[in-house]
Amino acid sequence: MKDKLLILFACWALSGNMQLHAQDLPQTLSSKLAFSGQVSAWSNYNFDNELPLQLGGRYIPTMEYDITLPNTHLLDFELAANIYGTVSAHPFDSIATDGNVTPYRAWVRYSTQQFELRLGLQKIDFGSSTLLRPLQWFNEIDPRDPLKLTNGVYAALGRYYFLNNANIWVWMLYGNEKTRGFDRVESNIKIPEFGGRIQHPTPRGEMALSYHHRTANVLSILPLSQYEKIPEDRFGIDGKWDVKVGLWVEATHSIKHKDIGIGTNQSLFNVGSDYTFGIGNGLNVVLEHLYITIDHEPFEFTNSTHITASNISYPLGLFDAVSTIVNYNWNKRNMSFFINYSHEFPCFSGYVMAYYNPRTQDDIQQNKLLNNTSGPGIRLMLVYNH
Repeated sequence: MKDKLLILFACWALSGNMQLHAQDLPQTLSSKLAFSGQVSAWSNYNFDNELPLQLGGRYIPTMEYDITLPNTHLLDFELAANIYGTVSAHPFDSIATDGNVTPYRAWVRYSTQQFELRLGLQKIDFGSSTLLRPLQWFNEIDPRDPLKLTNGVYAALGRYYFLNNANIWVWMLYGNEKTRGFDRVESNIKIPEFGGRIQHPTPRGEMALSYHHRTANVLSILPLSQYEKIPEDRFGIDGKWDVKVGLWVEATHSIKHKDIGIGTNQSLFNVGSDYTFGIGNGLNVVLEHLYITIDHEPFEFTNSTHITASNISYPLGLFDAVSTIVNYNWNKRNMSFFINYSHEFPCFSGYVMAYYNPRTQDDIQQNKLLNNTSGPGIRLMLVYNH
């Protein structure tokens, strides 16, 4: 039933952009209804895949409804669907298809000048890092994805903004079980998660403390009933400063309150920097190093991994740009490489991408909306926003 409603909504949204102002609201209120959407189509050829050729398409129709209340208060809604389909083939041999209609965003928000409360399926994102992100607790944004797509989480999120730019976040999640970021195991879908974040300005930057509690489901690696509900606490600290170069640090530690051997404790520490060199139109270089340790006891540092990542981007002009992302795992001595050329046409955007991924990618974030297969490949994509 849910899928049918989403399909009806998608057909409605296909009618194009609309903006409607309600006539039956009190004169002190105003409202606006708007439709938009993103259409993307791609072709991908992976030289090492059993089905090397893939053709796909995605449509994300979005409806936004805003009600302006007295005293600069706002009540707004967003509803979006993820409609996609793919055809994978070995030319003249075999073929496989996939597709689905799923919720992408569905939330309502009440906000004032300094406070907001948002309920529903939403994106929650914070932290200082850009490539290798220990604090990627609630999304799966891949820095290699030009569209920055990510599944949302079902949550209630409250934020208060102080006049000195400090802010406080409080959240509660329910009904989420998929892994996100550097999660090794899923969450228990029937038990709420909760946490918060305090962010405060510092000279030339800002720092923040974060906390999250969830109940992990470890049945995927330990198929015994006592490992279905394991309380887990996460602690995070991050900061970012502008000191001639951009400089940031981000660290997390998570502990499971039941002994599961290696994996009971996990620590991640990231340090990064960026700088734009005055070469041509401006050459931007981002460099990060991530240290991961997954141990039995806290801070044993016996099962550790080092990963270095870089992102180099250069605008060729007003409508063209090229960027590269390289990850290197020092323990496994393997590397992933990604290069992207983008061009802005009058009505849509085009991307030409080439990549190489190692066979094992366990130590970097994976986005379930993307096809991050191993080996070398080429990807072409066109994107239209209306």
